[in-house]
Amino acid sequence: MIDVFLQTLPFFAIIGIGYLAGRSGFFPEAATAYLTKFVFFFALSAMLFRFAANLSLGEVLDWNIIYAYLAGTTAIYIVATFVSFLRKQSVEVAAVEAQCAVIGNTGFLGIPMMAVLMGPESIGPVMLILAVDLIVFSSLIVILINGARDGRMSFAIFKTVGVGLIKNPMIVSISLGLIWSSLDWPMPEVLNSFLVTLGAAATPGALFAIGASLASKSAERMSVAGWLSFCKLVLHPLAVAGFALLLFNVATFEAGVIIACSALPVAGNVFMLAQHYGVAPQRVSASILISTAISIVTFSATVGWVALL
Repeated sequence: MIDVFLQTLPFFAIIGIGYLAGRSGFFPEAATAYLTKFVFFFALSAMLFRFAANLSLGEVLDWNIIYAYLAGTTAIYIVATFVSFLRKQSVEVAAVEAQCAVIGNTGFLGIPMMAVLMGPESIGPVMLILAVDLIVFSSLIVILINGARDGRMSFAIFKTVGVGLIKNPMIVSISLGLIWSSLDWPMPEVLNSFLVTLGAAATPGALFAIGASLASKSAERMSVAGWLSFCKLVLHPLAVAGFALLLFNVATFEAGVIIACSALPVAGNVFMLAQHYGVAPQRVSASILISTAISIVTFSATVGWVALL
């Protein structure tokens, strides 16, 4: 575990530098917002497109991985929702809390870290679980919140979901990369160099942006945030491990990848959704802050464990 911890430490150190820059005011919130946009729309998209363009859909698509991750994630989603209802929370709040319990920072933190820790061959499974998060669970929270507020399901809700998916640059870049690969088009050297150079900015940029964004987060409602962080960092990877290893017989390496990704801290886009809908942004903020801090140890422990499988 110590070796894995030392490998992950530089990633979290960059997050720490970003946090200090944001906390000191040297890197204001406006700068963080623009850096996040650059990473999200340009650097990360270039990285994802290049990775996807060098994969074939046949190599990437493994339904056992999808089923195992979806089953494990759904199980913890239900647990978090049930606990929220026991506390007499509304459907909207329960949806946001469940999202905190299962949606990790796979795009900004998972892809760069997994590529280094488990090699380029880990990117295929990571893309699959990223697709499940974006298509299934990011859509589900929008449907639940809008449906609860409208009192019914309408075409407008599904239109909102569809437009959101089409406009998401991670989905677009992965899809275009796989299309490129399926057409067997060669990658021109000048295009590859462009993508490598731009994509190289994704890792440090994303990590710094995560840290800077954490500087504006508050640690309120600690008991709820602590429970949601426990769900995300402990229960979620354990549930995915159970389904992957015991029920769906996912290959050892791929199982290790999706288990490790399940141990990532709460994603920043959950806060964006909570803030957009005005539903419990403070507890989401606290969950992101707490889970990111604790994951320095828990994520390293999880990667160390899956390496022994």
